[in-house]
Amino acid sequence: MTTDPQYPLTDSQASAEAARLIREAYQPTPEPIIRYRDTTPVPAIGSTPPVLQPETRIVPQWAAGVAVASIGVGTGITGLGCGAWLILQGLASVTLTGVLAATLPFAGIAAAATAIGSAFARARRASTTTIYQGTVVQRTEVTATARGMLSRAKAGH
Repeated sequence: MTTDPQYPLTDSQASAEAARLIREAYQPTPEPIIRYRDTTPVPAIGSTPPVLQPETRIVPQWAAGVAVASIGVGTGITGLGCGAWLILQGLASVTLTGVLAATLPFAGIAAAATAIGSAFARARRASTTTIYQGTVVQRTEVTATARGMLSRAKAGH
């Protein structure tokens, strides 16, 4: 609260004062802004203007190698993680119907191969006749020569 004798204002005085303040705030600036360049020489000792300083830091070779290796390892691990995620997503969606649908062609091929193989075996067995001609010699002599730790039994001639 102010103790200035002009305050408190009546409603009409407050409206007039507000209109005056708004009018003053939105009037153009009477004096123009003047810009100028200071051409006085820079002192030899003391403050000087800023100068562009190019980047000349040198990164050690081991640090650059570590940075590149860490980027490569991170990329590789990310790729392995994505691959594992895809595989696990595929395994999570396996159903009995899907497994049967995927293995049905292989089961059909296996059944056909078994049928063809058994047909060939029966055809060979039915047409083959064994005919023995000549004398049959049966040798029953066994010669054992045990020499050393490993020995063998040889059939005689």
